Amino acid sequence: MSAALSVVPGPPELAGVDPIQPEDYADDLHNDVEALFLCALLWAPAEAATRAVDILETTDFERTTHREFFRLITRLIRGGAPHNPAMVGAALEQSGHLAGHHGFERSRHLANITTLGAEQTAVDHYARAVFSQAYRRSFAAAATALTQAAQQLPEDQLYEHMCEIGRRQRTFTERRNTITGDTR
Repeated sequence: MSAALSVVPGPPELAGVDPIQPEDYADDLHNDVEALFLCALLWAPAEAATRAVDILETTDFERTTHREFFRLITRLIRGGAPHNPAMVGAALEQSGHLAGHHGFERSRHLANITTLGAEQTAVDHYARAVFSQAYRRSFAAAATALTQAAQQLPEDQLYEHMCEIGRRQRTFTERRNTITGDTR
């Protein structure tokens, strides 16, 4: 008996994705930079797509479904496989992620993203915009974490906690500087 062919090289990775949330399926995606990036990525040539996925990390996406699609498309690109909507859909189907209600929602969301009309030539710009949003969210999260720490942590742990948050933000800023070419 022969092994089944796999659309995506390597083992499936969707199991580790956060649960899908209702807000993951917004009705109007035309102003959603993450969705526009994914649309452009689906249609971008392999070389441009590779550059774009090298800019981002899965955690840069706010929406669970967008993280899931990005992870899958990145695996296709890095595996040398076509990364168009049909292949993404085939990979989702092959892994069982199009089954049931959540599968139907994934399929509908993929169709909505696919037809947004984002310019494939702007994929790098969209990638930078996705990163910019993630960068700003990281500062909001850092502020929230510091506020929560001030209310809940013992005093002898506050300074080190703040330093750890600062180190994470410095790493994020260094990444931003690399992406934007800023040498400060």
